[in-house]
Amino acid sequence: MSTDHDIDRLQEKLATAREEIGKRIVGQHEVLEGLLVCILADGNALLESNPGLGKTTMVRTIAEVTDLQFSRVQNTPDLMPSDITGTEIIRETETGREFVFEKGPIFANVVLADEINRATPKTQAALLEAMQEKQVTAAGETYQLPKPFFVLATQNPIDQSGTYPLPEAQTDRFMLKLLLDYPEYDEEQEIVDMFTGDRPQVPVDQALTRAEIQEIQQLVREVPIADDLRDRAIQLVRRTREAEEIEFGASPRASMALVLTAKARAFLQGRTHVASEDIEALAPAVLRHRIILDFRTEREGRTADDVIESLIE
Repeated sequence: MSTDHDIDRLQEKLATAREEIGKRIVGQHEVLEGLLVCILADGNALLESNPGLGKTTMVRTIAEVTDLQFSRVQNTPDLMPSDITGTEIIRETETGREFVFEKGPIFANVVLADEINRATPKTQAALLEAMQEKQVTAAGETYQLPKPFFVLATQNPIDQSGTYPLPEAQTDRFMLKLLLDYPEYDEEQEIVDMFTGDRPQVPVDQALTRAEIQEIQQLVREVPIADDLRDRAIQLVRRTREAEEIEFGASPRASMALVLTAKARAFLQGRTHVASEDIEALAPAVLRHRIILDFRTEREGRTADDVIESLIE
């Protein structure tokens, strides 16, 4: 059982980690908070943005500050499942030739699956087992992935050419869907100065170890949530199944994600209990990729976020 001293120590380390990440990443506070919440809640995140907004830098920086092994997969239409999971190769040994499993880039703590919707559905499915079961099966053998394990997938807006929409079963595996927007003018000035000046890339210090992240993941589950707040989260998810603007609502997995990420956000902000603001802040990210809008609602120009906002109110 963790003591109050342990909790305070880990919350202080988390605050330091956020400061370190902020040295290199300008703005994007909501997205960064969402990514950290996902790691603390032991979930996966889907990040939607146009190219060139610093997604790789952001994830690489988080990995550096938290001592997590980082790998990146660039998804393309010709990418094969074995390019992600690994493949068996023939290796010469003293006793002759034997098959050896060569691990793919999925064997890391933080895997950035860049432009996931440019890969074919078969390759997208190769990530499913890893995301849900934290393991990979290849040539009849099952291999456990390192702990902690976290997939951050990025996708281009759906209407871009050359994209394959993610199937509902896969989008449901992502705990949060985060939207990355263009920076403000003064933020863009700071970014340009930072990366075009004479100083090298800003160094960051490691603030958390892998063992501490796993300890926090356990503590997050112990954060108390009042029954009325838990019920409010469940009712919000259930409302997506009844709203006339929504054709398909969210599954119970969304209810679990909303409660767990609310606990993670409370812990990240240095609190020892969940507040209603945690549920309201995270509801759009938990639900926006889990609902399918009615045709008339889309024709009116309303987005999933607009509908979720009206459900919260």
